[in-house]
Amino acid sequence: MHDTPPSVPDFTQWPSFPFEGDLRVKQLDDPVPIEPPRRGEGSRECTACNAPDEAYIWVGERWRVRAMDRPTGLPMVLILESRSHLDLGDLPNLLAAELGVMTVRLERAIRSLDGVARVHVNRWGDGSAHLHMWFLARPYGRLQLRGTFLSLWDSILPPISEAQWRENLALVAAWLAEFGGRPLAEPPRIQWQAPSSFSPSPSQSAGADEEEAASVIEAAEEIPEPAGPATNDPDAASRTS
Repeated sequence: MHDTPPSVPDFTQWPSFPFEGDLRVKQLDDPVPIEPPRRGEGSRECTACNAPDEAYIWVGERWRVRAMDRPTGLPMVLILESRSHLDLGDLPNLLAAELGVMTVRLERAIRSLDGVARVHVNRWGDGSAHLHMWFLARPYGRLQLRGTFLSLWDSILPPISEAQWRENLALVAAWLAEFGGRPLAEPPRIQWQAPSSFSPSPSQSAGADEEEAASVIEAAEEIPEPAGPATNDPDAASRTS
């Protein structure tokens, strides 16, 4: 029989805690006698070992840096991974020393971005046996995001624009490449179209408008299905009524 759950701790009243209202503590499950294998342990495949270099924003001889698959609420969230299938406590002295250098280097690269005040560095390791360190950028001026709950706020805040996200990735990758390795993140492409003339004729303007409108609903799911068979006969409606 489970004990009565304790009252909520004081940190739920901290300004940085992202939730408010009535809260209660979950019942703690009984401990399991044997923990399940993580990814990369036992017969479970290792996601990091199977990932190609193209899935990363920067790669080196012994380290790789990857991002999320889409923008999130923070200016930058990156993961530093070793190439070798090793966990933190398994690192030989060379890689252990390099981990310190890479941690400082990546922290500086992220902190060089506009609007970044601090970089939180975390390592949990409960999901994968392959060493991976998390780097989370706290936006400048967002004092409510300071401290323990930054990773929670990342899922709550509206995502930053994809253009800004891709630009940040490219800047960090280029920053790291100054010390070696290969940057793989590219900045966003500029979306623009040069006018053919400064004073287009009315027919040219109409054609340009039609072309632009077609590009806006480029995806097939944006085009509504017709209610019935298409026809160019203006009298068809009167004949069927």
